[in-house]
Formats: sequence, structure tokens, C-alpha cells
Amino acid sequence: MQKKITDDINLLLAVFPDYIRRSLEDKQSDAGQLIEVVMDLGRRPKAYYTDQEVVLSEREIQQNDIDAVVAQVGQFMADNRAGIERTLHRISAIRNRQGKVVGLTCRVGRAVYGTIDIIQDLLESGKGILLLGRPGVGKTTLLREAARILAESKRVVVVDTSNEIAGDGDIPHPAIGKARRMQVPGPELQHHVMIEAVENHTPQVIIIDEIGRLEEAEAARTIAERGVQLVGTAHGNTLDNLLVNPTLANLVGGIDSVTLSDEEARRRNTQKTVLERRSPPTFDILVEIQSRDRLALLHDVARAVDDLLRGRPITPEIRERGEDGQIHIEKEVVDTSRLLSKGNDRRGGKHRRGDERITPLNQHRAQNLEDLAAPRDEDAEADIHALQPVAIYPYGANHSRLRQAAKELQVPVALVDNLAEADVLITIKSHYRKKPQPIAKAEESNVPLYVLRSNTLQQMETCLADIFLLSPKEVDPLSIAMRETQDAIQKVLQGARSVELYPQKSYIRRKQHELARQSNLISHSRGRDPQRRVKIFKN
Repeated sequence: MQKKITDDINLLLAVFPDYIRRSLEDKQSDAGQLIEVVMDLGRRPKAYYTDQEVVLSEREIQQNDIDAVVAQVGQFMADNRAGIERTLHRISAIRNRQGKVVGLTCRVGRAVYGTIDIIQDLLESGKGILLLGRPGVGKTTLLREAARILAESKRVVVVDTSNEIAGDGDIPHPAIGKARRMQVPGPELQHHVMIEAVENHTPQVIIIDEIGRLEEAEAARTIAERGVQLVGTAHGNTLDNLLVNPTLANLVGGIDSVTLSDEEARRRNTQKTVLERRSPPTFDILVEIQSRDRLALLHDVARAVDDLLRGRPITPEIRERGEDGQIHIEKEVVDTSRLLSKGNDRRGGKHRRGDERITPLNQHRAQNLEDLAAPRDEDAEADIHALQPVAIYPYGANHSRLRQAAKELQVPVALVDNLAEADVLITIKSHYRKKPQPIAKAEESNVPLYVLRSNTLQQMETCLADIFLLSPKEVDPLSIAMRETQDAIQKVLQGARSVELYPQKSYIRRKQHELARQSNLISHSRGRDPQRRVKIFKN
């Protein structure tokens, strides 16, 4: 689609005093470059263009000039923003201590059609997308286009906090196409309207601009878990900006500070306190808008955050629209060794499945198991059953879930009650912090020690995969969770009042909700990460 711009600039010019309007009309050839007009009491009016600042008149702004503009625009709400009905122009007020308007910023709103092709494939993927970028770089413009394109085939609801996406007045601007718009009475109520949109209007897609409060970040997570595609913007220019923002870090998983044991810190050659990602990200894809025609894309936010915390380079995909209108795609390596690196080693937080772990237990097995990381051939099952059994001493770890995890991964595990018989000790974080005698003795005896964040099946599967040096391809948490969900659905259909599933990551919970809906059952997420889980009920 060819690029098309609609700005209704004449409707904005009509609200200004004559001497300001005439000056702007004299520069009509530059109207397409006009960003905003500023009127401050006792100062000369100015216009800001993309490449220059222009004084519109030597005459100073009087109070009656400001009052005349205020009388012609919509009502100012709690966020001190107003608009012109059925346009995208935004008028922002500056007030004195008595609440009187003494300054105005009149920003030109434009609907730009034909720009979404640069990320259209991402929108159609159904994944959640978070847009970042400095003010004025075009985040809201992309949101409008996203709403219009997605609404052609899906039910789309726009949560419009300041009427900036769909314009002022009760009738939405044509720029959002068939999408429906929900207005927000005040910025502090945005998260309520987000949840209301999901509960009352059954959308497939929610569009939200300027996620800036903790409540809105939590509402976004709730929406994503219900299987609704979320496309939004947040304050920040890059991923590392977002991570150091305590309010918005949860959008990309958040950060926890983890304390290692003395032995583990020496093994890693790092400080005792390291950083790791707290939970699965709310958004699957992150788009950093560097300029109107240049974007940096991170297709896997979880992996990018982990790499950032571990000091590994990340490789965003760069998409740039050339002068010929063609989209050019390339990879760019970003050195993250200096970003968020305080307290972290190069590999980062707690033990994960992808880390190299040469402990006294697996060192002597590495020769026999080194082929397990490669793609499996037809003898894969025989290989996995040929593994030597591992004796595990569970201290605080749930025995039945450990057995279930071993069964799902098809690895030979024997649970023992005596540390002297154990190859490894598995405990949980709360027990490890207290340093009871078995844990202290295990560290003194160099018995490999694995610390789980919590007693969940997912944590135990990851731990066992780490012990047996299994590659990620050999562990499929999604298929395991889907089997559990199908079993729970059968129990509810056969008469059970409700069934609560094991805690899972957000993307798995989304799949569980979808499976429950397909069976005409009700499901809700309960608890907080990492214990957040799905409960399935009869309709």
C-alpha cells in the first residue's frame, strides 16, 4: 500500500488567533513538517517543525488568546489533555497554582496509512508486541495502523486513555478502521478499562498506548494470559531502559537478585549476588523504534533478557525502509557486556538448562553423554534409557513431583533418604537460605547441590535436564503441560467441580486457557509468579 497522510491541519489552524493562523498559513508549504505550536502567557508563540524552530509573531501571548483557544477545543480531563472532535490533534495545558490555563502545547496529529508493512508479519503472528521509542518517533502512528489492519480479520478493541489513538469526541477517527474504541475517564483508571475490555467485549486483540504504571503492567499480564493478543507501547527507548525501570520491568520478565553459595560463586568466578529474570515476559516480541523508517526487533524477549543479564551479545533484527519503499532486513550484534552487568558473571543467574555445568557428578559422564546435545536420531530412546541412574537426596523438594518429572523426561532417578548414598542433593530456595546441616554437609563433601526456586514440576524438569545434560530439544514443557490440561479437562467433564494445574509460564498458561475454552469450560489464572497457575471449572 502506498503511503498516505491525513492530518486535518485546517481544523487545527482554525482554533488559533488570527495573527498566529496567518503566520502558519504563510508557511503552508511546510505544513507537512509541523510538529506542534506552543503558546505560553507573556511569551512569543512558536512553531516547531521537524528541522527548525520558528517564532510566529513578535507579539506576546495574552490571556485572552489562550482562553479563545481553550473555548474551541474539547474539555480538558485529569491528564490536562484535550482535542478537536474527530481529529487526532492533541492540545495539552499548563496550569498555574490556581488551576488556570497559562500555556498550551498544540500538537499536530496525523494518520499515516501504509506504514505498517514493516511489522505486518509480526502482527499476523498473533504474538504480543511491545513498541518502544522516544516521544514523537511514531509509536502511536504504528498503533493506529495496527488497529486498522488487525480489525479487518479480528475483533480489536483500542483502550484510548487520552483519545490520542482514535481522536477526540465519541466517534472514533477513521484511522483505526473497524476497531472499537473504549475511552478512559482518567489515566489512573486505565488498568480497569483494560480488564473491562477483556471481560465485557470478547476481543481477540487489545491495543493500548503508554503503559506507565504498575497496575497497567499487571493488567497487561492478565490480558496476555487469557489468550488475547496485546499490542502496546511503553515509556523507554531500549530493552535495558525497561529492565532498570522497576515499574515496567515486569513487562519483559523483571529482574531478581540471587545470592549464590560461596562454592558456587568461586566456581563461577563471580560475586555472590547475581541477577536473573524473574518470570516469563508479558510480551513475546519487542520493537525498538529508532526512527520512523528504522526498527530494531527482538523476536524472543525472554532470551534477549537472559542474554542481557549474562553479558552475552544480543542480535536484534534491523528493518529499514529505503527511499524506494522496500524493506531491508539485516542483523546487528549489540555488545551487552557493560549493560546491567553489576553483580553478574558472563553466564548470569541461577543454573539453567542451557548453561555448561561440569560438576563432580556429570564430569565423569560427559564422555558418554556428549552426543545427547545433538539432534536425536532413531536410536534416541535407546540412548536415554542407557543413562546411568542418579541417586537424588531431596531435601525439601516434593518427592512425587520429582518422580513425575523423571517419568516425563524418561531419565533414571532413584530417591534416597541418606546423603551418603546420594549423587546429588536437590533442595528449594527457602531451605537453602537457612543452611541446615544436610546442605552444609553436602557443600563440605562436594556433593553437587541444585537449588530450585519452588516445588513446581517445571523447575524439577529443568533441574533434571541439567543433571543429565539434556538439550532443550529433549525437554518440551508445553507438551507436558498440554497433557496435564487434557487430563484435567476430562476430570471436569466427568463430574469434578474444578481442577487446579501445576504452575506454568505465561505462554503455557495461554495455551491452557485456549484448550479449556475449546472444551466449553471456564478457566482462570490464580496466584503470583512463579506460583501462578490455571484452574479449570465447569461452565
